[in-house]
Amino acid sequence: MEIGYIRTSTAEQNEARQEVLMKELGVEQIFIDKMTGKTLDRPELQKMLSFVREGDTVVVEAISRFARNTKDLLFLVEELTKKNVNFVSKKEAIDTNTPAGKFMLTVFAAISELEVSYLHQRQAEGIAIAKSKGVYKGRKPITHPDFEKVVKIWRKGEITAVEAMKRLGMKSSTFYNKVKAYEK
Repeated sequence: MEIGYIRTSTAEQNEARQEVLMKELGVEQIFIDKMTGKTLDRPELQKMLSFVREGDTVVVEAISRFARNTKDLLFLVEELTKKNVNFVSKKEAIDTNTPAGKFMLTVFAAISELEVSYLHQRQAEGIAIAKSKGVYKGRKPITHPDFEKVVKIWRKGEITAVEAMKRLGMKSSTFYNKVKAYEK
């Protein structure tokens, strides 16, 4: 069975291009994650790994859609290999069913990881230049119109901190940092 795995980095990004490719390739089952590839703790990736059976082939549009670093990529491919599942990346023309495909997988994974590192380096350099010119102010602060009201209710003990965070749509570190700043 041909099984497709699709990933976009954010919910706002469109996975249609990858879906079209999967349909063109005759993929029978597709798993789609809309989240960062920095972690292997992706719900659809985990479902896909549980779903695959001996003789299946996992197809991805590009290595970067499957894993963001060499270690994770090789780990995932090893997990598939243990189940006798083939891995194919269309962009890099890699098929782990062949010795050359296995070799090229390692090479492309290293190149992909290097490319991500260079991207982060260029981004950091650009931010540093913008800061030196006074153009870059950082990320816009998270604000919520009901922040003061929710914090007062929380301080009175009427709701838990977890409930306050949920109402405000904040992670715990953001919530407590904002509370600390608010109380100053």
